[in-house]
Amino acid sequence: MLESWRWFGPNDPVTINDIRQTGATDIVSGLHSIPAGEVWSIEAIQTHQNLIEATTGNLSKLTWSVVESIPVHEDIKLGKPGHEQYIENWILSMENLAKCGIKTICYNFMPVIDWTRTDLNFQLPSGAYSLRFDQKKFAAFDLYILKRESAAAEYSESEIAEAKQIFDAFSEKEITDLTNNIIAGLPGKMTEAYTIDDFRRMLANYKNIDSDVLRSHLFAFLEKVLPRAEKMGVKLAIHPDDPPRDMLGLPRIICTAPDLDILFNAHPSPSNGITLCVGTYSSRPDNNLPEMAKQFGSRIYFSHLRGVSRDKDEQRSFYEASHLDSDIDMISVVKELLIEESRRRKEGDIDNEIFIRPDHGHQMLDDIGKTVNPGYSGIGRLKGLAEIRGVIRALSSTDLTPSTDSTPVDTSNA
Repeated sequence: MLESWRWFGPNDPVTINDIRQTGATDIVSGLHSIPAGEVWSIEAIQTHQNLIEATTGNLSKLTWSVVESIPVHEDIKLGKPGHEQYIENWILSMENLAKCGIKTICYNFMPVIDWTRTDLNFQLPSGAYSLRFDQKKFAAFDLYILKRESAAAEYSESEIAEAKQIFDAFSEKEITDLTNNIIAGLPGKMTEAYTIDDFRRMLANYKNIDSDVLRSHLFAFLEKVLPRAEKMGVKLAIHPDDPPRDMLGLPRIICTAPDLDILFNAHPSPSNGITLCVGTYSSRPDNNLPEMAKQFGSRIYFSHLRGVSRDKDEQRSFYEASHLDSDIDMISVVKELLIEESRRRKEGDIDNEIFIRPDHGHQMLDDIGKTVNPGYSGIGRLKGLAEIRGVIRALSSTDLTPSTDSTPVDTSNA
């Protein structure tokens, strides 16, 4: 596997020289200063690439290998008149990246908001801090802060009553913090930061768009993108919706194994792949991650290896757990990824290794009290990478022969 590390650019508190010390060899990054819908020029890509790859003396080389992400403009998701130009701009950005040697692109198709958490400093029993999604707080936001039209129809009477109690106990600061956490955006987000009124207007745009319509817009996007991705040798890796379920009245369409079956049946192109974000998929209990890693192995071009622990009494609530200490059998997931790499090598695939990265580490030790991007402090991710590296080394010394019931997705007719 190819160990990678996410870097948010020159303002990232974790510097390129810091990353070099982790032992990671590849960088996951993007041009976050360029607004959604605009073309990433070759000049802008090369400038960012040089920040990552330029070295002095005998320092280890880092390579910008994975893009996360080229944002998909909201008009594409909505299918608005004129959205075709935004698709063409997305394709031009993809082609410019490929010309610079960067050919793995993680992206998502989440409407209005990107990945969402309610708590950015949830203290664990260890004293470290984690990210958390609290369904009860989220309901309080939806019902009593956002006051979304028709929201009450999506909650039970007991949920509504509990949300009201939670809201009534909030201080003004807690209301502001919760609102900002949900709609102002987290690091790496692909959407704009909204005011509460802007947010209501954006949600209203999706009033008549259900999952079937949104999925048709994704497929229309891919119909134009995939042929040119194939021509350039680019691998697209769609990220699941996070959390992976409908919320705020918005449809979400990349949440489960059946969703992926629909995607690949519609577009069997070998350029059409996934980011196996282990933590995101496993935040719903009906996703079996080792089985998904086996089933979709040939489509996995990138993987976020992180774990979550769901609340026992409310399975929609979870916190970001340690990489090897969560609700996920991470060792089995890693084993399936190694088996897939072995299969690719035997079939002569020169690009047989899967890019992986530690994700959403805890804020711990000397990072506590420092300014960090939530979920992306240095020490917590280094701990996660070290744990995953140990699993990989241990498993690599064992027999990785695929089990007889392994059923990877067939892409031979793509």
